[in-house]
Amino acid sequence: MAAGAPGSPLCLATTCLLLVLLLLAQSGGGQKKKENMLAEKVEQMMEWSSRRSVIRMNGDKFRRFVKAPPRNYSVVVMFTALQPQRQCSVCRQANEEYQVLANSWRYSSAFSNKLFFTVVDYDEGADVFQQLNMNSAPTFMHFPPKGKPRRADTFDLQRIGFASEQLAKWIADRTDVQIRVFRPPNYSGTIALALLVSLVGGLLYLRRNNLEFIYNKTGWAMAALCVVFAMTSGQMWNHIRGPPYAHKNPQNGQVSYIHGSSQAQFVAESHIILLLNAAITMGMVLLNEAATSKGDVGKRRSTFRLITPVYFLFPPGRFCRSDAGSVATCLLTGKSSNESAMAGRVPPPRNGRGYGFAAGPAKVSD
Repeated sequence: MAAGAPGSPLCLATTCLLLVLLLLAQSGGGQKKKENMLAEKVEQMMEWSSRRSVIRMNGDKFRRFVKAPPRNYSVVVMFTALQPQRQCSVCRQANEEYQVLANSWRYSSAFSNKLFFTVVDYDEGADVFQQLNMNSAPTFMHFPPKGKPRRADTFDLQRIGFASEQLAKWIADRTDVQIRVFRPPNYSGTIALALLVSLVGGLLYLRRNNLEFIYNKTGWAMAALCVVFAMTSGQMWNHIRGPPYAHKNPQNGQVSYIHGSSQAQFVAESHIILLLNAAITMGMVLLNEAATSKGDVGKRRSTFRLITPVYFLFPPGRFCRSDAGSVATCLLTGKSSNESAMAGRVPPPRNGRGYGFAAGPAKVSD
């Protein structure tokens, strides 16, 4: 057989060599195409990030720049519902903290193309919510450079809260990117303290010749009770977590003043608990006065008969838990917080997502 004839060893070797070269050329071309596509995506994300710290995305942008490969950068996405008709006050509060975090990253010396902050609003990307089987907001998710998001890539907003510092810590755990949070200066506290000091100083100056009121035990007792009522009703928790006053169900318009979960509360619950504690304390004071005063016996007996039954109906020992939400639920419904949630007052959290602290789910369905 001739050396160049079809089927000869030389011909087969040449054919194999050509096939190998062809595959290598195709592989190199595909790799080059991937690199070009990745460079375009990174360049586009950097351009958007230079304009706004948080990149707004619709369904198409989300699928192209967040979900689709190739991608060598991490993306943090806040799924929210900021339109006024959604009535999601927690979404607005979470968005403010998210903006603080994104600005801290954008204007830091460590800023790079390894991490981007984005937001998907329900009214601009309802298809994304459907794709991820998400029906409540706000929710924070991290999309790693490779692979699908894991369970830990969804921020536990219900348990941790949405403060910028907590979000930064979560991002550091997921991406190894350390973000130092810089908040814009807020002088409201300083101004309020200055006004209080000025008011007290002015009052003392006007009453400088008669300061006996400073030694008034009743006045100091009332002031102490006000502080105790504020602390035991959950006002400090409200100040830290920033819950809404109440929750309005967008489906039926029903307003809920008591949260269904014992892990959260509304501001209204704090007011309810404050009034109940004040009423109980006042009742104790009146009972003590009725028992120890030397006034009219008939009035004292009437006071005792009026107040005593209340303590049999709502004794302080009947409080289910120490938190304001459970106390209000127990006192007003006669049930524990879990029973109240099952009775359909305010639905408990689903999978730990979709609740701002003490906010209840902000439904994002049409």
